[in-house]
Amino acid sequence: MAENNLPLISDAPPASLAGKTVLLRLDLNVPILNGQVGDDFRLEKVLPTIELLRARGARLVMLGHLGDSQATLAPVADYFSRLFPVQFVPNLEELSKAKLSAPIETILCLENLRHDAGEKSNDGAFAARLAAMGDIYVNEAFASSHREHASIVGLPRLLPSYAGLLLAEEVQNLSRVFKAGHPFVVILGGAKFKTKLPLMKKLIGQVDQIFVYGALAHSFFQELGYELGQSLVDEDHAVARPFLNHPKIMLPVDVRVKNAEKIFIKTPDKLVKTDTILDVGLLSVERLLPAIHGANFILWNGPIGNFELGFRRSTEAAAKFVADSNATSIIGGGDTVAAIRALDLLNQFDFVSTGGGAMLDFIASGTLPGIEALKNSKI
Repeated sequence: MAENNLPLISDAPPASLAGKTVLLRLDLNVPILNGQVGDDFRLEKVLPTIELLRARGARLVMLGHLGDSQATLAPVADYFSRLFPVQFVPNLEELSKAKLSAPIETILCLENLRHDAGEKSNDGAFAARLAAMGDIYVNEAFASSHREHASIVGLPRLLPSYAGLLLAEEVQNLSRVFKAGHPFVVILGGAKFKTKLPLMKKLIGQVDQIFVYGALAHSFFQELGYELGQSLVDEDHAVARPFLNHPKIMLPVDVRVKNAEKIFIKTPDKLVKTDTILDVGLLSVERLLPAIHGANFILWNGPIGNFELGFRRSTEAAAKFVADSNATSIIGGGDTVAAIRALDLLNQFDFVSTGGGAMLDFIASGTLPGIEALKNSKI
């Protein structure tokens, strides 16, 4: 049992797992490109728990979701089949049959849980149907544990339940934020301000500086009355209002905009109606450097530019700055991690979280619905 009363699968007696069917909830929500896994960071991180359970003689049933309700987990099953014997199972009826016919060492991968509406609605009957397929539940899906879905909070009510190795590692490392030394610098990027708001409220009194970059900054620009042209703006941009002119909030001082087919650098107050902000400019990137190099602790979530459209310069520059600093560094968010992997810098950060929204919610509240469900499960 961990200090925070989180039941750990590593503490379960090996004999209690031998021959038992373990429902292993993983975060399988990864990019699929041309029918194949495009980024396997989250999948690599769960391998130690899979190997531990296999070594202790358990039959594994992988549970997870991918995108919306129409997506299939077949490519993810194919990815794991290169490492272990894996059988893809299209539904619960077939899973029941596969448990009888497949060798115990074969991992059974159930189709996308969101094919059933009961997953997202946390339907008790759906949770019961899932629970009937196993003897033990293990949550190894930190990145999904902020969701009150059937496979996250419903199953622990019905089965003896444990945290996987990765989930425990996430909790341990993200908890370091609560005791961070000074100077404490936060870098927030991405698009949706509302998802970052609880974190900002939680940390504004603790941190020394918060750099609000990326499309998050557009909410501030909107509140300041700037013309934003075609730039992405959160519909509820007024949530930025309480932080306007706060001395700890650092906004971009220049932005990289696209107009027709040309790219320009402008100050945020000089845009015209046909401009689109896609990244910050060089001065804003340089503004990060002294803060990062002087920091004791750095928390970073979300890309600085529109990473998907190829505007990676500022995000990659920030990654190099943080990697070169002596600060304790914790990062998360899919595109942020993708940028760091592309630069081969993952090992230069103290911790890289698999969570985006889950990381933000955990730091804001100190727990998640999936974590509380495990604590309340009767082992």
